[in-house]
Amino acid sequence: MCTNLVTKYNIPGPRYTSYPTVPYWDMDTFSLKQWSASVQRSFEETNVEDGISLYIHLPFCESMCTFCGCNKRITKRHEVELPYIHSVLEEWRLYLELFDKKPRIKELHLGGGTPTFFSPKHLKYLIEGIFWQAEKAEDCEFSFEGHPNNTTREHLQALYDVGFRRVSFGVQDYNETVQKAIHREQPFENVEYVTQVAREIGYTSIGHDIIFGLPFQTEAAVKHTVLKTQELLPDRLAFYSYAHVPWQKGNGQRGFQDADLPSAEHKRIQYETGKKMLSQVGYVEIGMDHFALPEDTLYKSMENGNLHRNFMGYTASKTQLMIGLGVSSISDSWYGFAQNVKNIEEYQYLVKEGIIPVYRGHMLNQEDEIIRRHILNLMCNFETHWGKDLYFKELPLVLSKLDEMKTDGLLEVSDNGMKILDKGKPFVRNICMAFDVRLQRNKPETQLFSMTV
Repeated sequence: MCTNLVTKYNIPGPRYTSYPTVPYWDMDTFSLKQWSASVQRSFEETNVEDGISLYIHLPFCESMCTFCGCNKRITKRHEVELPYIHSVLEEWRLYLELFDKKPRIKELHLGGGTPTFFSPKHLKYLIEGIFWQAEKAEDCEFSFEGHPNNTTREHLQALYDVGFRRVSFGVQDYNETVQKAIHREQPFENVEYVTQVAREIGYTSIGHDIIFGLPFQTEAAVKHTVLKTQELLPDRLAFYSYAHVPWQKGNGQRGFQDADLPSAEHKRIQYETGKKMLSQVGYVEIGMDHFALPEDTLYKSMENGNLHRNFMGYTASKTQLMIGLGVSSISDSWYGFAQNVKNIEEYQYLVKEGIIPVYRGHMLNQEDEIIRRHILNLMCNFETHWGKDLYFKELPLVLSKLDEMKTDGLLEVSDNGMKILDKGKPFVRNICMAFDVRLQRNKPETQLFSMTV
């Protein structure tokens, strides 16, 4: 990859799990009443066969990983499990009151934090509580994030018994120096064990998350991690750039100095090296930073044009309504977004009082809906089309922002749309930023996002 392009386009930019991005939500006009109405509307418009998605945030971890930017609570007190689960089920009951019929769940994902902080018994209790007044959709996909150090056979079996067939394990890197720097020390044998046990039980999609651009990480370390990953051959991979956002309060990214991080040029070398090695054993690049074997549902969804992206990342199918349960979770009704409060005690108090615990959100206007569609197309398919869309008033501004990228050979533009070329795929975040008119109108005075490269 051209070093000049890396230098040129390595700027702060969103990852576009939503549009508008959270810093540009119009929270002054948002209300819980509007949000509830948008959820009802979306649910009424959803075909029974399509179902809805659920994301459940389980925030507890026993130790702090210094690379992590997620909302979490560090504790070794496992008596917090059951009260928190009761609060999540109470929040679910509040949403059920908005529906005119029993919901059918197409996708369900447990994220964190560390979901496997919770005991197998309590996780099973949580899922059974969700389905007390809900049904499973045909071809549903249930997944969870597992920590290789504390995921047991009992965890895997209990969740398999209630419908889970996909699990992702956070590997990050196998180099001991890197692991110590990010406070995530876990031997290869632990990852190997949970991967093999998941296969024995019957999980059909096993994923590993690995990161490049970590402190003290070298190209040799990335090669080593990819080689060890190839030994286990997970069905899919998230191979993504470390997002260094130490200015975000409470995210724990304080275990190393900026000088310990590889440069943008070295990060791209790490990525290109890993990508080449993965392709040699059959992995196909899916969207941004994701890879899958041809047998995996993520690859098949890309081939069928069903690949979708939301706050859970890339998913194999699109649902119009995604409900986020638990502290800090974000929901998407397609007409709006809403995020839950981030403090556990406040969250538990609100649901006990019978209040859906959102504290901020955004209702999309017509311009938002149009731009969201184009950004989703680019993130999932690397192309988009506008044709005779008379409502895309900002198209001239977008085209002017794309001119230089076109000159740099990153994309092709026609009268009806545009396509990102192979040379431009590493810069998909930058290309999406050309469509982000809210960002263009209100340039941030301080850094809000991680670097794009």
